[in-house]
Amino acid sequence: MITLKSLLEFQNEEDRQRVLDLMRRFSSAERYGYRRLLEGHERNGLKSHLAHVFQINTRYADDAILKAQSILKSCRERGQSPSKVVFGSRNLFEKLKKKHLNGSRREELKREWRERRQGNLYSRGDRSKRGNLNLRFVWLEGELYLRICVGERRWVWAKVIRPVKREKDKWIGFIWSLRQAEKTGEWFPYDVELKLKDGEVYALVSVKEKFPPATITLENGVLGIDVNAYPFHLALAEVSPDGNLLGYERISLHELLSASHDKREYLCWQVAYQVVNLALEKGKAIAMEDLEKLPKGRREDGLPKLRKKLQRWIYKSLLEKIEILAKRHGVEVAKKDPSYTSVIGKLKYAPQYLVDKDVAGALVIGRRALGFEEKLPESYRLLLKDEEFLLYSTAQLEEKVKELKRELRKEENEWRKRAIKKRLSAVRSELKTLQRHLRTLQSGESEPASRHPANRGKEPVRGSLSGLRKSWRVLSAALTVPLLEKFPQVKGTVRDFSPLRLILVSGDWERAVGRSVPVPGAGAAVQRCG
Repeated sequence: MITLKSLLEFQNEEDRQRVLDLMRRFSSAERYGYRRLLEGHERNGLKSHLAHVFQINTRYADDAILKAQSILKSCRERGQSPSKVVFGSRNLFEKLKKKHLNGSRREELKREWRERRQGNLYSRGDRSKRGNLNLRFVWLEGELYLRICVGERRWVWAKVIRPVKREKDKWIGFIWSLRQAEKTGEWFPYDVELKLKDGEVYALVSVKEKFPPATITLENGVLGIDVNAYPFHLALAEVSPDGNLLGYERISLHELLSASHDKREYLCWQVAYQVVNLALEKGKAIAMEDLEKLPKGRREDGLPKLRKKLQRWIYKSLLEKIEILAKRHGVEVAKKDPSYTSVIGKLKYAPQYLVDKDVAGALVIGRRALGFEEKLPESYRLLLKDEEFLLYSTAQLEEKVKELKRELRKEENEWRKRAIKKRLSAVRSELKTLQRHLRTLQSGESEPASRHPANRGKEPVRGSLSGLRKSWRVLSAALTVPLLEKFPQVKGTVRDFSPLRLILVSGDWERAVGRSVPVPGAGAAVQRCG
């Protein structure tokens, strides 16, 4: 979707006040609908109620509910409490609460607060309604107007003021499409949103962008992308058509954390151009995670610094920008289910190529986009049957649980206690996974499958895990604490997976466990993309 902004000029003050009154009622309906959604009300029943209470047509009412639903979904994705949403900007709300503000500065903030809180109107596009029913662009005497429905069979016409800013301004394409639709009758849907700012009413029109046919396809191989929060960066893996790693690159995103909203948007576009230019240079399609929701922490989890970083982690917006730019340049984009890509990457490909887990995860995403299935290496398959190793790993996890309990008893700081409790819960979960697998092995029941078709759809796998994914989960539990945490390269985070190479090559876990230092030479086996 592309969004274009234009200024509205009303024929008289009466028309302007009618529209402002409609925007105020719509904004109230949106806030009211949001609260009812939190209470569990259904959209269909709520629509007619909002139309009656706020004296707007049912389509406006339905659009107000859609806006409320999008805010609710966004809030939950960010891990924030939906009940604490502030309409009109929390930042302005907090400033207005300060007692020392007075005079012109306070009045300016109150005006801006009212505009953001009450100056909104939205109407979704509809092809069957000549593009948009309530907010429709029309031509009158050769000039473009926005026809605004303000009541039953009542409209206000506002002149659209929008100069062309540059040669490739997308407004030119939108105007041409409107002209063509007027001539042929083949209309296209466009969403329109009115916003009040500094006393002026602006129209923001959003239309689906038309992309050229892809000239760089998956047949040429892919550039796999993995977004990571710790450290905050993009990991890029260049994957050949036969699924091998050709090179890798990392792009730091730390500058985004301290930037304002507008600067973050600018920097995200810069990163997107960097990724797409690399894909064009290498002649590779792009493979990325199909991320719908990602936990961003919650209050009282004992990890305030990490939570603050995750709250500003605009991964979805960044991936969308990369996807849009890639399609504009004829680069095919494949979005794949990210389930278990990190686990498979760190256990299988990180020690194999001597790269970190983020690059390995990007490699798995790229291979999944090319249609490859991930086999369980023979040494790992045998390891899952090795009762002696499983008993050793179980004992190590039990010792880790005791260690965390001792640390919890000694810790007096309540916030640090919560962080330790979270880690303790994760280790206990790994221990249960390993014990369950060990009981299955000792009872002689069926073993986890070593092969299972990869999920080629975009939707996450639901229900019970497949046999192969259970195997990867057991391996992660059996190897992470008992082996890899002996050599952490970053405090609290395992980054070096080279000790697993000995197990992958020879299956000698006893020798790997006995090492006092990591396998030398990690991180230099593959040439970088750049």
